[in-house]
Amino acid sequence: MNYPKLPEDCKSMLCKHLTPESFEELKNKKTANGFTLEQAINSGVVNIDSGIGVYAGDKESYTLFDKLFDPIIKDYHGFGKEDKHTSNLNPDDLNAPNPDPDGEFIVSTRIRVGRNMDNMPLGPAISKEQRDKVEASVVEGLSTLDGELKGDYFPLLGMSKEIQDDLIKDHFLFKEGDRFLDAVGLNKNWPEGRGIYHNSDKTFLVWVNEEDQLRIISMQQGGDIKEVFSRLVSAIKSIETKVPFSYSEHLGYITSCPTNLGTAMRASVHIALPKLAEDMEAFKTITDKYYLQIRGIHGEHSESEGGVYDISNLRRLGITEVEAVQDMYDGVVALIKAEKELS
Repeated sequence: MNYPKLPEDCKSMLCKHLTPESFEELKNKKTANGFTLEQAINSGVVNIDSGIGVYAGDKESYTLFDKLFDPIIKDYHGFGKEDKHTSNLNPDDLNAPNPDPDGEFIVSTRIRVGRNMDNMPLGPAISKEQRDKVEASVVEGLSTLDGELKGDYFPLLGMSKEIQDDLIKDHFLFKEGDRFLDAVGLNKNWPEGRGIYHNSDKTFLVWVNEEDQLRIISMQQGGDIKEVFSRLVSAIKSIETKVPFSYSEHLGYITSCPTNLGTAMRASVHIALPKLAEDMEAFKTITDKYYLQIRGIHGEHSESEGGVYDISNLRRLGITEVEAVQDMYDGVVALIKAEKELS
């Protein structure tokens, strides 16, 4: 493999941080799972418009290919090689009474985390047999859920058209075809070993073997952020009794994309801010202060509809889960205050 020819106007973290020197040093290395530098960077080489362009194939990737991953992690998270990550999933430490009890602004709240199974390769390096084994372990973990979390698991393989249509209508179903994931091998053996779990109220959802092996999601209408977080935490703790999660003292929860390391958490609300949206500078001043990201309601690179935006935490590594949700909550309180003043 030769040093990749990347265009000069390429803005990805791969283009910024892969040097001929680090390439030479890393190009012949292989993790215990056989994952190589070529595989790690392929998505960013094929997709020049990538934001990051680099994926890990296993926990070892982060240490073996540290000459590439460390500068990316430092650049994206502001987190150094000697820093340690701390987790805190205690809802009692979150100060978050409903900021919108009358439902004037917040349409819905959603908090999700990514998790991967300890002592298993991540999605880019996993074999079909290992993926099936992950699915079986996760299904066993999901069977421990009771009360409001109790629900059903639907494997994607052999899923009926009726169930598919229902899940698509609820925006639950994840699909094949993402070119960034495809280029790193995350769509191999589709749809085998993959599936979706949800409870009967559809306030709790788990994606199995999409980008990460588990995407655990708690959500509901309205702005009771603490209730959404508490539900997520009780599910995580229950699943973890059967599925040990991959974690490191340095990087927190291990994920295939370096942007998700640490808490691997995205806490978000869909919120109507039509007046504030007319002054994007004031809007951004508030979101920047609380380390928040503004997206359209259909996710990254989408537009707002009817003045409704998706607002989520930007920081994931080097802060706790409680701090990440608190950032989002405090920012939402400030956004609602600004919107009311403009009205």
